Amino acid sequence: MSDQNVALWLPRQGLPKRGARFEVGSAPYTPPAANEVVVRVRAVAVNPVDALPGFLYRVVLPWLTFPAVVGSDVAGEVVAVGTGVTRLRPGDRVLGHAFGVEKSQNRAAEGAFQHYVVLIQHMVSPIPGSLSFEQAAVLPLALSTAATGLFQQDHLGLAMPTAEPVERSETVLVWGGSTSVGSNAIQLARNAGYRVVATASPHNFDYLRSLGAAEVVDRRSRTAVGEIVDLIGAGPLAGTLAIGSGSLVPAVAIASRTTGGKRVASAQPGWVTRIRGPRARRPGVRVSGIWGGTLKDNEVGPGIYVDFLPAALATGAYRAAPDATVVGHGLARIPDALRRLRGGVSANKLVVTV
Repeated sequence: MSDQNVALWLPRQGLPKRGARFEVGSAPYTPPAANEVVVRVRAVAVNPVDALPGFLYRVVLPWLTFPAVVGSDVAGEVVAVGTGVTRLRPGDRVLGHAFGVEKSQNRAAEGAFQHYVVLIQHMVSPIPGSLSFEQAAVLPLALSTAATGLFQQDHLGLAMPTAEPVERSETVLVWGGSTSVGSNAIQLARNAGYRVVATASPHNFDYLRSLGAAEVVDRRSRTAVGEIVDLIGAGPLAGTLAIGSGSLVPAVAIASRTTGGKRVASAQPGWVTRIRGPRARRPGVRVSGIWGGTLKDNEVGPGIYVDFLPAALATGAYRAAPDATVVGHGLARIPDALRRLRGGVSANKLVVTV
């Protein structure tokens, strides 16, 4: 199989943006090591980090080795398993989070944008026959980012989701609920038993309620902070996820005016959080910046992808959201998807079939 793999290569740093930097070419087939599986990719989704212009790769991913294969969101079929892997078998339909751009991994074999990708087995979830590869591909990075912020002890440290959650008296605030990360954060918090208050543009209110949000507030309203404080009321705030541009200042203001958790986990890029965090600071409020790959190294990763997600998808307790918009077929169409992503999307995710 060594001559059968094909990848979308990022040949070197600093090439022009708008897709010209990518090249489709042959790639080695890498067999799985212990605790790994190889997946034949059938669909990938694109994320803002994939669409960075060359110079920003040096800022966000300074360790990345070139030529590189990037991409995080994978859905496809298992074709091989490494030693010690018993929960997955060749032929299984799965989704998975690819970690090729992570500092600890940093190898092309683990980038999503290729035909055969190596994945860490505990970051892979079987998917039911009713879920298409295209729709399944919307989940991994957004799911991982939301789970990292909600459940890791260095962020909000909330109780993990379960098949039969116990209703809690606490509220989770998701500022930016219609984003991919927000769509997953709402569902994860609800499956952990928390009441959810979220923000979005009014045309997405019903969408967020369908995911489980109890209350939704217009994020652009001048009175949004006060409205949310009133909706949280005397009940404690368990914690806040701040997602998207302009989210950090109001999220911190709300945390400072409510009882309960004073933690705000920011899903904005780390350098943005470091710059804007001090400006948003309020006494007693702690702000942390989420990096959506850290859960692979602690109990949250397997807690989501092994213990929770497979059954939740099978029973319908969890929905692959937001909706997928398929923009083409083949690795060569991924740059087109990235160009479209730079123009902005709302309550959907761009997917390419492979």
